[in-house]
Amino acid sequence: MKAYSIRQLKKNPSEALREARQQPVVVMNRDRPEALIVHLGDDSLLEDVGVRRALAAALYRDGSLSLGRGARLADLAVAEFIQHLSRLGIPVIRGSGADVLDDAAAIETWRSGSS
Repeated sequence: MKAYSIRQLKKNPSEALREARQQPVVVMNRDRPEALIVHLGDDSLLEDVGVRRALAAALYRDGSLSLGRGARLADLAVAEFIQHLSRLGIPVIRGSGADVLDDAAAIETWRSGSS
């Protein structure tokens, strides 16, 4: 395992990523471990279906992935990914009831104008 200070990481992040291909890299902040960089390029960790689905769900929940990209990462169809998220209690539809009503009104206005 290799250690990099935050300063080293800021100066040359590519070097830390190259090093992470060989072994995990610990990022140190004032002599305390702050983060761990693990290379995922060889898919060894991501070969486990559960890991892929958990990662996809967490990234979707946090807004880092769209529904479609999350489904691809989880190796599921979008409908299956929606069911997976639902089982985990992660909402697929975001927004409030007022947002839904506003959207419905906008669709109705569009439909009546395009007749």
